[in-house]
Amino acid sequence: MSDEENKDEKELDLSSQDVVTKYKCAAEIANKALQTVVSECKPGVKVVDLCEKGDALIQEHTALMFKNSKKKIEKGVAFPTCISINNTVCHFSPLAGDETVLAANDIVKIDLGCHIDGFVAVVAHTHMLCDGPVKGRAADVLMACHTAAEVALRLVRPGRKNKEVTEAIQKVAAAYDCKIAEGVLSHQMKQFVIDANKVILSVANSETRVDDAEFEENEVYAIDVVTSTGEGKPRLLDEKQTTIYKRAVDKSYHLKMKASRFIFSEINTKFPIMPFTARALEEKRARLGLVECVNHDLLQPYPVLHEKPGDFVAHIKFTVLLMPNGSDRITGHSLQELQPLKVPEDPEIKTWLAMATKAKKKGGGKKKKGKKGEDQAEGQDEAMDIAAGDGEKMDTT
Repeated sequence: MSDEENKDEKELDLSSQDVVTKYKCAAEIANKALQTVVSECKPGVKVVDLCEKGDALIQEHTALMFKNSKKKIEKGVAFPTCISINNTVCHFSPLAGDETVLAANDIVKIDLGCHIDGFVAVVAHTHMLCDGPVKGRAADVLMACHTAAEVALRLVRPGRKNKEVTEAIQKVAAAYDCKIAEGVLSHQMKQFVIDANKVILSVANSETRVDDAEFEENEVYAIDVVTSTGEGKPRLLDEKQTTIYKRAVDKSYHLKMKASRFIFSEINTKFPIMPFTARALEEKRARLGLVECVNHDLLQPYPVLHEKPGDFVAHIKFTVLLMPNGSDRITGHSLQELQPLKVPEDPEIKTWLAMATKAKKKGGGKKKKGKKGEDQAEGQDEAMDIAAGDGEKMDTT
């Protein structure tokens, strides 16, 4: 490999300021889209309208970015907007004719993603449609998800292992008498790759295993946490609900049906790499053509999964950059007021929450006497704020 090729390869990670800028631009747009969708989540609003609104906002804002670049820069939706309600866990992004609407006291999970030049920022947030604070078990499941995400943020750092995060988030969920949902994966991300090789399992079991991995500086991760008051074993109930797919670039097959070939050609043109929604395809042919494409592994489906009716489910996802000065969470949304029934007393959870995410700036001169005690007190105060739902402010500049 030439020196020039080595230089190009190096510039694909966070050691390049240009790459960091593109991640943060994508994050800013994702955060704006999420904020708008959350503000419009009201009883009586159609879910499909919210999904289309989120995607349209991402397309509109990304179209304005890097317009004067000398080379063409791909940009847009990295993951279609999903609105999953109550015991529906994820990936609900219905077709245009769907009549599903939000109702008072629904627990709404919003999930979306944006990319600039293949550098992806994803985010998911949970919001309950209620007046006043969220209370009872709904508050427990939201706080469990929030606290587990905060702990994950502090443990995803250079030198730590992926299995440490898996064990920690399960411990946090248990402290709120909740479960971490099985099958949810947190992935390393690279340019045009939303699911790179390094993976964090939500729950380790005999059916789902990943390679042990150590986090390294200049890596990027999508941290994905789902908590449930139920069994934490999401199920596929109806394959017809699936509308989100991703091209399996390593697969090939000669499709037999004309409709399948038409749709697959459209997918290769419009969505060669990133996940997409079937709403964006020519609808009549899509219904027939997608089936053959999926049956022959040309497309990876993102199924709509469910817990049991009556179970409360919360979802939080954020993008974190492992920078030289610490972990930089670039996507997310503040929680509404919560009044959980459970308050974790586990000292290990408090220790995790008290960990700083950014390296402290080096100051000149000797530390004043008593500084260590002040630092410990500040860390404990921060841990208490997080447990109360305040969280940590994000740098999305």
